[in-house]
Amino acid sequence: MSSIRSICVYCGSSDGRGETYLQAGRDLGRDLAGSGMRLVYGGGTNGVMGAVARGTSDAGGTILGIIPRFLIGKETSGPVQVANLELVVTEDMHARKHLMFEESDAFVALPGGIGTLEEIVEIMTWAQLGRHSKPIVFANIGGFWDPVLALIDHMKEEGFLHSLQRIRPMVVDEADEIVPALLEAFAAETPESGDPGVIDRL
Repeated sequence: MSSIRSICVYCGSSDGRGETYLQAGRDLGRDLAGSGMRLVYGGGTNGVMGAVARGTSDAGGTILGIIPRFLIGKETSGPVQVANLELVVTEDMHARKHLMFEESDAFVALPGGIGTLEEIVEIMTWAQLGRHSKPIVFANIGGFWDPVLALIDHMKEEGFLHSLQRIRPMVVDEADEIVPALLEAFAAETPESGDPGVIDRL
């Protein structure tokens, strides 16, 4: 890993319960901008998705939003009003996900629903299959991802995960720790050795 320029953030297009997840989105967006990293995300303006975009924009960062045509009325609240946003409209979800992958150097899963889970699991699957070695982060805000992380550990224990060194998502509990964790991951030169386990908790 030589440089980190663009971070893909998967997250919900709903607010979630309370203000916690929205604030995490805003904080992450602010930190991405402050570190000179471009946000790559799903292009919506609602929920946590909108929060991370506005956090990036308000701090002067650049944004690439990628949204399928059929979701424009569902994940946005009217015309997109986010400064510094380049919006790309795709014809389907497959094209959206592929472009998000191609445009990103790392992946972060903030809290979200089935779509968020599906996207980050697919990225982990591609890593297991050797298609990429980009860092993956679960932003475990308020323990949101604990059930998923427990399932991953269970899969390992039951012998259903192979190529373990390829799927080691970082688990970060606070939004303001995500960018430092990514920078550390890119700076580190850690040779693979044995079975390092599946999940790195920071």
